[in-house]
Formats: sequence, structure tokens, C-alpha cells
Amino acid sequence: MENSILNQIPFDPAYIILGLLVFVLLLLILVIVNMTKIKRLNRKYDYFMRGKDAETMEDMILDQLDELRSLKAEDRANKDSIRNLNRNFRASFQKYGVVKYNAFKGMGGNLSFAFAMLDYTNSGFILNCVHSREGCYLYIKEVDMGKTDIVLGNEEQEALEQALGYIKKS
Repeated sequence: MENSILNQIPFDPAYIILGLLVFVLLLLILVIVNMTKIKRLNRKYDYFMRGKDAETMEDMILDQLDELRSLKAEDRANKDSIRNLNRNFRASFQKYGVVKYNAFKGMGGNLSFAFAMLDYTNSGFILNCVHSREGCYLYIKEVDMGKTDIVLGNEEQEALEQALGYIKKS
């Protein structure tokens, strides 16, 4: 056995055998770990598929797709509804100011008032109700972007400023 390949390497062949043994043990450990993972996966798959066949699975998937389509349609309808509500909200009156005052000194209490109502663009109207012994008179003045074409009285101006948020409501 003098011509053997093992005799021609400069170190003991037992080291090669020992290295291969460690490599085989490492591979054996990896095989065992993978077998347990596959067994666990098979158990989960069996539990998932219990009582089901390919047709029922297909039906389940189609049902999920139909539900997803209906949810998308409902979401689209909700978004349209929200847009419509936002448009309506901007067009509605959302700011106000009220000032009560005594129009004629010594002729009664603070029964007269000025009432301003404005929308998102600060457009709207001012109602001025003047109360006297002879009757009650109601005047309306239009407001466009926070301004009026008609000169306002002190109470009307104060009500407008309250609605615009310049002064606090009392």
C-alpha cells in the first residue's frame, strides 16, 4: 500500500475522517430540524384543509373576492357621500353673532337685536330687529365676503364682527 493516496498527504488521514464525521453530524442535525418543520407545516396544512376540498376552497376564495368588491364599492360610495357633505357644509351657515340692545332709551328692555349669519366664505345676512311700543320692525342686510354695500349700525357691525371672529361673543 505504498502507492496509496493517503500515504502521500503530509498529515494524518484521521483528520480528514474526523472532519467528514463532523460535517455528517451537522447535516444530520439540519435534516432533523427540517423534518420537524415539515411535520409542523403538514399539521397546519391538515388542520386548514380539514373537511375541505378544492371546490370548497375555490368557493371560499370567490366569496372573499366578492366581499372585497362590495367593500370597494361601499368605500367609493362613502367617499362620494363625504365629498357631498363637505360641499353642503361649506354652503351652510356656520358662523353667527348676536347683539341685544335697547333701541329706544327708556321705552323697554333690551328687546331689539342684531343677528349675523355667515357661511364658509363669510357671505350671508344680518337681521336687525328693532322693538318699540308701536311694533317690531325687521331689517335684513346682505353680507358678501365679510362686507356690506349698506352702512351698518353699531350693533349690526358688532354682530358681524362676532360672526367673523374678530370679537368674542358676550
